[in-house]
Amino acid sequence: MSGAATSSTLPGMGAVQADDGTTFRVWAPNADGVAVIGTFSEWDECPLEAEDGGYWAAHIEGAQAGDEYQFVIGSGDEQLSRIDPYALEVTNSVGNGVIRRRDGYDWLVPDDYRTPPKNEMVIYELHLGTFTEEKTEQPGNFTSAIARLDHLQRMGVNVIELMPPMEFPGARSWGYNPSHLFAIESDYGGPDAFKEFIKAAHERHIAVVLDVVYNHLGPSDLDLWRFDGWSENDGGGIYFYNDWRSETPWGNTRPDYGRPEVRQYLRDNALMWLEDYRIDGLRWDATGYIANVWGGSDPGADLADGWNLMAWINDEIRASQPWKVTIAEDLRSAPAVTAPTVDGGAGFDAQWDAQFVHPVRHALIERDDAGRDMGVIARAIEHRYSDDAFSRVIYTESHDEVANGKARLNEEIWPGKADGWHARKRSALGAVLVFTAPGVPMVFQGQEMLEDQWFRDDDPVDWERLDTESGVVRMYRDLIGLRRNLDGLTAGLMGQHVRVHHVNDWDKVLAFHRWSGGGPADDVVVVMNFADRRHAAYEVGLPSPGSWSVVFDSDAPVYHSDFTGSGPASVDAVGAGRDGMPAAAHVGLAPYSAIILARS
Repeated sequence: MSGAATSSTLPGMGAVQADDGTTFRVWAPNADGVAVIGTFSEWDECPLEAEDGGYWAAHIEGAQAGDEYQFVIGSGDEQLSRIDPYALEVTNSVGNGVIRRRDGYDWLVPDDYRTPPKNEMVIYELHLGTFTEEKTEQPGNFTSAIARLDHLQRMGVNVIELMPPMEFPGARSWGYNPSHLFAIESDYGGPDAFKEFIKAAHERHIAVVLDVVYNHLGPSDLDLWRFDGWSENDGGGIYFYNDWRSETPWGNTRPDYGRPEVRQYLRDNALMWLEDYRIDGLRWDATGYIANVWGGSDPGADLADGWNLMAWINDEIRASQPWKVTIAEDLRSAPAVTAPTVDGGAGFDAQWDAQFVHPVRHALIERDDAGRDMGVIARAIEHRYSDDAFSRVIYTESHDEVANGKARLNEEIWPGKADGWHARKRSALGAVLVFTAPGVPMVFQGQEMLEDQWFRDDDPVDWERLDTESGVVRMYRDLIGLRRNLDGLTAGLMGQHVRVHHVNDWDKVLAFHRWSGGGPADDVVVVMNFADRRHAAYEVGLPSPGSWSVVFDSDAPVYHSDFTGSGPASVDAVGAGRDGMPAAAHVGLAPYSAIILARS
């Protein structure tokens, strides 16, 4: 009958579906006894049997997909009601688990999509709750986000980085307070809606990289807290450190990376996204706090178990799905984060680069031209973590950079006049740097429409700006096309090589050369003017003599009616060298503008 419990040999954690029912398995090593209750038993207890290692399991006949359930854990005199740590769906963050088949979604298409190579990636960071049609009482969801994927495809974006959509308390959040790691936020539409979103992105040749949070859990609506009743030192119990290592800036809920069952829990979560959801990569939040208690470099606070947890999962991903990408938000500028695990590294493919975003934003926000240091910008352009120029993600806006007391770049440049001339011009310089410096470029939602103020989880993207800021949208589309070499003239922007060959701190002009193999349709030279001064004929070195086309001018009138253009559409380079280059040419430079030169 429905609710009858029998022993089971089915492997797996949580609720494992079979034709005749469901096997439930949970880890609760300090429990006196464990039962499962649910709609399948009219909420009567079905006892689980003790297994080796503190696990409890039973097969419940008639328990089917869609049934709600909870575990009841005996701990001394207490009976603890707990949501399954492996629940694939929950009714809400303090509700019940919902049984789901892990293979129950029909993708309709074969699994042949592949993440683009790093040197071709253009990332768009997206917060689902505010990436929506209009201001409403409800947050955006996967369905409304699908309606905007065509915009990203037209822009040339080929990777979405999705801020965490795991179940969190309430309806609105950035997502960095996950209550249930395996469940999709119910207000976003749940698991099937997420898979629809991923399928729709893949149909448009857009990869989806998922933000995961393993540096802390919760801290609220967290059933893992003292899950089976045990704890020490007023700590969180079996899933957490129960000493000083538990402390994080977000609560004392750091997982115990040294406990095998917790390591397996986090590993299973990472692999589930890649396997069951066909996610194309993972971006790990705040990895500095997985490697070190204080998120810094104090060796006395290092968490060796956290470091080798990251290496273990990255190795497993690389062995089974090597085309997928893992990215670290480490921000300690540590080369070991992206070093191979065989060399003691954590094995990430790329990391967010603090050595780019902070100096670049500082230079662009600086009001006084004299305060802009071209040497600092040059070092930001040339910085890298290894022999791979694409081991870093570069950006001027992210969810962190445009909130928490900070604002959108154009707002920071000129508060209250985020769409003014200075804000437009200097934020465009930032966009040019993001798409032409070596690294994986990333923009934050709405940046391509000159969104103003700052990021909040209750303030949707203003889609009317697609029309009112059509020139800025076109500029981003043009830059992405050049970055991806869609016209076949700028292969150098996907190459490994860079040299900042011209640094003029007096005039605030800088030029750098990008190339892959070199030569026509490969060599690219970017010339940038960081001052409010026009140059009609500025001399700069070029890699070869001959005709060079101005394939991009950030002051072009098509980008805004206030812009007038920097100068001629092409220049002739002669053999008299400059800046250590064999040739040189005179180019036009408008105030606070950049041009990109290429040879056809």
